Amino acid sequence: MTSFSNATTRPARWWREPILHFLLIGGLLFFVYGRLNPADQAGERIVVSLAVVDDLARQYQTRWMRPASEQELAGLVESYVRDEIFFREGVAIGLDRDDPVIKRRVRQKLDVIAEEQLARAAPGDAELQAYLTQHAGRFSRPVRVSFEQIFFDGSAPAAKVERAATAALAALARGSKPATLGQPTLLPASVEQAPLDLIARDFGSNFAEQISLLPPGEWRGPLASSLGAHLVRVSARTPVKVPPLDEVRQQVAREWENERREQSRDASYRKLRERYVVTIEPAADSAAAPATTTAAALAPAPRP
Repeated sequence: MTSFSNATTRPARWWREPILHFLLIGGLLFFVYGRLNPADQAGERIVVSLAVVDDLARQYQTRWMRPASEQELAGLVESYVRDEIFFREGVAIGLDRDDPVIKRRVRQKLDVIAEEQLARAAPGDAELQAYLTQHAGRFSRPVRVSFEQIFFDGSAPAAKVERAATAALAALARGSKPATLGQPTLLPASVEQAPLDLIARDFGSNFAEQISLLPPGEWRGPLASSLGAHLVRVSARTPVKVPPLDEVRQQVAREWENERREQSRDASYRKLRERYVVTIEPAADSAAAPATTTAAALAPAPRP
């Protein structure tokens, strides 16, 4: 038999593709096998489609950054056939039953199908704005505070700290500069538009809670922090604010899509659940009759 490389005429370029050679050889083998085994049952036949071969070749090239050779492609297909045979034989003898890993994987695939049953076009501005309004707490910006602080070492006795703070307040009233009062610290002397959670991280949650209530424009204190005591003057405070849709559109759209998928999964489950009656067998030492539950009893609770 004359090989392609020894042909007297140069073949067309597509005729040299390894995948074509493999499919021709595979087709010939299937034909010969079919003639020799006419009683072959449909359930025992494995068809490796061109799409499967293309996918195997694509996965190989993605992983190894080069196309698979004919021999490598044949090995990939043989591995695919091996997996398919072992899977079918395992299912035939019931190895897929009561296996939590298999159940979880099947459930995940069914969840994806259920999510897409209610798939629709991307939400418009009206839907996103309604979702933002309904779930404002998820997207609200926290309170932000701008303030100055004068630090007093908390390791000193409380009475001494109190006297030093009182003296500093009097000096401030006489026009002294804040930088000349208190004790040195690595904490910033002034903070601009910091959210309360950031203030709590640097100064402690008790300090952040107290500063959120101080009236702006006046020196107050001493306020205890995780590091010591402080005189504080709030210069500005921005209340909790729901941002406009244009500023959080991507986040709102993502949350909207996640909720839609959850609702779709729940709706699919409730519909399927109506077809089943679940019987919970009692413990071996219990004389109670088996408990039977209806769809309504085990249906998921509605989401808030």
